[in-house]
Amino acid sequence: MDKSYTAALIVIGNEILSGRTQDKNINYIANKMVDHGIALVDVRIIPDVEEDIIATVRALKDKVTYLFTTGGIGPTHDDITSENVAKALDIPLEKNEQAYEMLETFYGKDAFTPPRQKMAYLPRGAELIPNPISTAPGFISENVYVLAGVPSIMQAMIEHVVCIIEGGDVVLSKTVSSSFPETVLAEELSRIQECYKGQVEIGSYPYFKDGGSGVNIVLRSSDEAVLDRVVLEVEYLISSRNASVLTLI
Repeated sequence: MDKSYTAALIVIGNEILSGRTQDKNINYIANKMVDHGIALVDVRIIPDVEEDIIATVRALKDKVTYLFTTGGIGPTHDDITSENVAKALDIPLEKNEQAYEMLETFYGKDAFTPPRQKMAYLPRGAELIPNPISTAPGFISENVYVLAGVPSIMQAMIEHVVCIIEGGDVVLSKTVSSSFPETVLAEELSRIQECYKGQVEIGSYPYFKDGGSGVNIVLRSSDEAVLDRVVLEVEYLISSRNASVLTLI
């Protein structure tokens, strides 16, 4: 059997929880994981609090193939992700010479202040994740991938990451849309899901638009032949009840 790959994401930042900043990273990372055959199975949003970062990293790192974090790796007093990921992994925090030299070159010696130097202190042995926008790197320590919170920088970092990590079969998706309410189809959809348990994932999502309503049935599988077979079953289920059906790829 093919190995399955999973990921979890920890979004770190008081600004996200307070509503001052809208997170734009979750959806981007989720789509990247899907494209690379990696299932994003858990997302946590936590504050810039030492105990929370340590506890959440420890709770998730052994449950998934890859654990990502975003936020908290800048130069300010509340950027405490790096030091607390190190604590969570029981790895000493120390000056990373490569990161230090990169940052010193970028800022210049006179402007390379202690807060900026702080960004070069990483868990011992960490592998750098390049930051082509503002130089300050993310890093990889064990299976934890620490990324910036600024969306443009995070996106540049994740593009590098997906080139170096392994993934599984890409999960394909098709949507069957019906004007029926989902309650009409629920029992039969449950039966189909049970028949293809572990092969196809079926989700049912009601919609309301233009004065009408119905349900979008989203089917996902890494096996295209099985996916197409289940799509046909769902289409027949709907059409046999004399309702219109629209299938979207």
